[in-house]
Parts: sequence; structure tokens; C-alpha cells
Amino acid sequence: MPEKTAREEVEFAAWVGIDWAQEAHEVRLQACGSDRVESLTLAQDPEAIRQWARQLGRRFGGRPVAVCLETPRGALMHALMGYDFLHFYPVNPRSFSRFREAFRVSGAKDDPGDADLLLELVRKHPKRLHRWEPADPLTRSLQLLTPLRRSLVDERKGCVQKLTSLLRSYFPQALRWAPPLHSPAACALLRRWPSLQKLQKASLDQLRGFDERHKGRRAQGLQERFEEIALAQPLTQDPALLLAGPLQARLLAEQIQALSRAIERVEKHIRRLFKKHPDSEIFSSFPGAGDALAPRLAAAFGTDRSRFATAQDIQKLSGIAPVTRKSGNTYKVCRRLACCKFQLQTQQEFAGCSIPKSRWAKAFYQQQLKSGKSHNEAVRALAFRWQRIQFACWKNRVPYSEERYYQALKKRNSPLVQFLQ
Repeated sequence: MPEKTAREEVEFAAWVGIDWAQEAHEVRLQACGSDRVESLTLAQDPEAIRQWARQLGRRFGGRPVAVCLETPRGALMHALMGYDFLHFYPVNPRSFSRFREAFRVSGAKDDPGDADLLLELVRKHPKRLHRWEPADPLTRSLQLLTPLRRSLVDERKGCVQKLTSLLRSYFPQALRWAPPLHSPAACALLRRWPSLQKLQKASLDQLRGFDERHKGRRAQGLQERFEEIALAQPLTQDPALLLAGPLQARLLAEQIQALSRAIERVEKHIRRLFKKHPDSEIFSSFPGAGDALAPRLAAAFGTDRSRFATAQDIQKLSGIAPVTRKSGNTYKVCRRLACCKFQLQTQQEFAGCSIPKSRWAKAFYQQQLKSGKSHNEAVRALAFRWQRIQFACWKNRVPYSEERYYQALKKRNSPLVQFLQ
């Protein structure tokens, strides 16, 4: 979700701290000019939330009300984001935990007490917080669908790994005859013939018909493959494994097929939304972005150009920018752990995909390796540089040009130019 730093001074009519939960939310409210703190338990019910928000609007005449809560996600945030007079100031759970520990050394925690602390935080330390504003609907849709696609891909990958391990235990020949296991042809093969014994009972005509229905499989060498299947020896004769193994293989193949169909549907929606996105041309221009990573980059940046003042802002949010720790004579540069993990993953994956697609990116990566960096360190360093380029293209609304960037390197007398030459 997008964040926006609220640097302007806002005259709030009231401050609200909310400790949200699945069933009910603890609410603390203090009106401007009053010392009294009002308490309320708000049910997670659409009508109750709507009624409470409308009462706030009428009571304070639509004047701004500051609302502080943990993280800008959840059902409560989606229910309240339609009210313009509410200004949201989300707090990172880790930061709020440290704030709580400063006042409760014992580590005691309860919902009403957390609501009190959130109210105190937004009322006394507003300059320490950042105002959250929702992005445009297209960007928000991409922000929801791109992580969904990635989670489905990861889930399918887990099923393929389980299926691979299972086949190695009783039917290893399938790994050679039906790769890759996530393909429709491989899943169909294992659903019909989940063991060597069942596959050896198939006739040549049945195998030929299967190949014709699954055009992704090569029809060449069918006779040789048929003879190889007939002569193959089973890995095991364990009756328990030969009974349970094929059943597990069928179930996993069905799961993989269902996940593949779900991924295709999500990707279709992402392509349709990204095509309408005003910055699609910019993020599609980066070498290696492709159909999967370009929408993720667009979702990370959004369309609000005032959201990030410098490239360092997006580098910190994504976790690519390192953290400096100084204490006396000690000086350390560490990875930034408090960040948006999906954005960090996106930037590192994009940097890795750009290496074979961009001359300077490949040269920079090799330069980092020669300086003693590991693969992951070199990719993170490349992602750091790519984010500066992405920010400049996004801020100026211009697509990326490899030649233009190369000329900029020459103009700055960058050592990378000599490495390229």
C-alpha cells in the first residue's frame, strides 16, 4: 500500500487510536481542546463501522481527524478509506512494539492499553509519523494481484517439489519422460498412468493418441519411447508404496493443474490492468522486466509523483538501501530488514533478470564479482543502481533507453565505461 509523508501542518479536530482485531476494535478518541479520552469497542461489522464514521463526520463538521493504527492493511482500513476527513497514520508493528516496551518494561500487552498508546503517539508525536493515502484503483489492484500471483507460483513450485520427491521414490523414469512436471502434458500423463506398471500396460496407439491430444509433447521417437517403457524396470516392489504413491501422484498432479489454471487467470487480469496503467510504457521499457515483473514495478511506484521525493525514499521502502550503524568507533553497514519484503524480492528478481538483457548491467555485475562480492551482494548492488534509474524515468515520465544511459555514463566518466569497452 502507498505511503505519503505528511509534511504540511494540519489542524485536527480530534485524534483517534485504534487497536484493530478480527472481531472487534478498541478505539480511543480525544477531541481538540479536551483532556477527556473517550473509549469505544467497535465491532467488525460494516454497518457499525459506517455509523461510527458518519457520527465522527457530523460531530466534527467534516474537519480532519487523525487516525493511528498498526499497518495500513486489513478490513477496517478498507472500510474507512472512503471517508475523506479521516487522515490515516499507520505504525509499523515492530516500531510500535518498541514504543510499547519504552513504557512497559514488563512486556505487558492488552488491546485497550495499545489503543491508548496509539492515541498518545499520534497526538504527541505527529511529525514522527507518515500520512497514508490510497493509490489509484489500477495501482491498488496490481498491488493486490501481483503478490497473489507470486504466492500461487510458490505454491505450485512446492507441489512440484513434493511430486518430484515422490516420483523418485517409486517411479523415477517419469522425471525423464514427462518434464517439466508443472506442464499440462506431464500432469495429464501422471493422472492417467501414475506408475510404471500402469504405463507399461498402455498400447502404442494409446500413447500416440495421448501425444496428439497434447501437442506440446514431441511425437518424434514415439516408437523408441514405447520400447524404452516396455523394457524399464521398477525401482521398488513395495506394495504399500505402489498403492499409496500413485494416489499421491494423481492428487499432486490435480493440484498443480488447478494452480496453473488459477495462475493463468490472475495473469490475464494483471495484463489487462497493466495495459491500462498510465506508466505501463515506462516499466515495460526496462530490460528483463517482462510480463511478470513490469506490473510489480508499477505497483511498487504507483502514479503519485509526490509520494517519493528522492530515489532514496523508494530504496528505503524496498529494503535495497543499506542501514548504517555508528556507535563510538564502531561503524557498520547492514542489510535493511524492516522493509516491504515483496518489493525487495521484486527489485532483486528484476536486477537478476536484467543481467543477460542489459550490457551495462552485466558489466556492473561482473565488476562486483571481481571486487570480491558474492552473487547476492552483486545483485543487490545492481538493484540499488537500477532503482535510481527507475526513479528518474518514473519521475520524468520517460521510458528507459539503454543508449541514453550509456551516454550518461560516458559523460560522467564512469569507470563502468572502461569495463564495458
